Amino acid sequence: MPKNKRIRRSDPTAASSAPYSLSDKSSSNNNDASSSRNKPEGASNLVAPNTSLGQHFLKNPAVVTAIVAKAGLKPTDTVLEIGPGTGNMTIPLLQQSKNVVAIEYDTRMVREVLKRVEGTSSERKLKVIQGDAIKTRFPFFDVCVANVPYQISSALVFKLLSHRPMFRCAVMMFQEEFALRLTARPGEALYCRLSVNCQLLAKVDQLMKVGRNNFRPPPKVESRVVRIELRNPPPPVNFTEWDGMIRLIFNRKNKTLRSVLLTKPTIKMLNENMRTQRALNNSNNNNNMADDDEEKEKGADEIIEEVVAMEQWKDKRANKLDLDDFLALLAEFNKRGVHFA
Repeated sequence: MPKNKRIRRSDPTAASSAPYSLSDKSSSNNNDASSSRNKPEGASNLVAPNTSLGQHFLKNPAVVTAIVAKAGLKPTDTVLEIGPGTGNMTIPLLQQSKNVVAIEYDTRMVREVLKRVEGTSSERKLKVIQGDAIKTRFPFFDVCVANVPYQISSALVFKLLSHRPMFRCAVMMFQEEFALRLTARPGEALYCRLSVNCQLLAKVDQLMKVGRNNFRPPPKVESRVVRIELRNPPPPVNFTEWDGMIRLIFNRKNKTLRSVLLTKPTIKMLNENMRTQRALNNSNNNNNMADDDEEKEKGADEIIEEVVAMEQWKDKRANKLDLDDFLALLAEFNKRGVHFA
């Protein structure tokens, strides 16, 4: 297959961010290209995975079939696949959806997945964007399916949580510990900022465990598949400020709220935020002079002392608080003029 035909199906704007050009390390000569046209759809070559990019190819067809089934695809769906690799999951996704947009960082895999659909009925249904999934702007999609490298797991989850317009669901495979963090509950060892933020914005279900021997090469740890569905409508909270508070508190999740919040850097930051907020309020309410001057003059340290002394938060630690506790805590701080962003 000529090179210019393959490149035309990838995204030219994303290619500049990749470590390879599409002309480097050509994976086939003319004889290879002509023989690939005669391969049935879904045929694959044993391309060597690049483990420095976190590549571990899912090789068990039964697991692939189960993941695609759990995505609940409709014939009208546009599927976003992140990291298609050699296309083992791309082919059944194409067979059950309207079209697939795949984002792949490795140019070798871009060529490989395009070869697998060349000359088949699925060729026109596949678009491959070569680039970094974290830096690449996502197109519209209904369902996301991904076998995610560990290095980008957290960044990818947060990107999906903030993606608009909302998608129906994401079915994703992560390393087991990361997957369990997404659904960890207060008091559990894996409960963290990721747990709280993900559960605030989405419903997460553990779907299945996938053993390491289902991959080529086998990773060092087990994997899990999860389903993420965004909450619609989203919770009525300023997420930037919410995450500012959660990030601070979970820096030392086993310490009391008082110990975590009453540090000099935190007090300095909160006082600066309070001055900014008061200036904005004064500029927007020049005619309203009935504010409580005594409350205005309080510093962040005084307000924090008052809040964490309240019964519901006295001697409490982040690792034991749930979503409702955090929402109430943020509302109390905001009511008293303390803002975390």
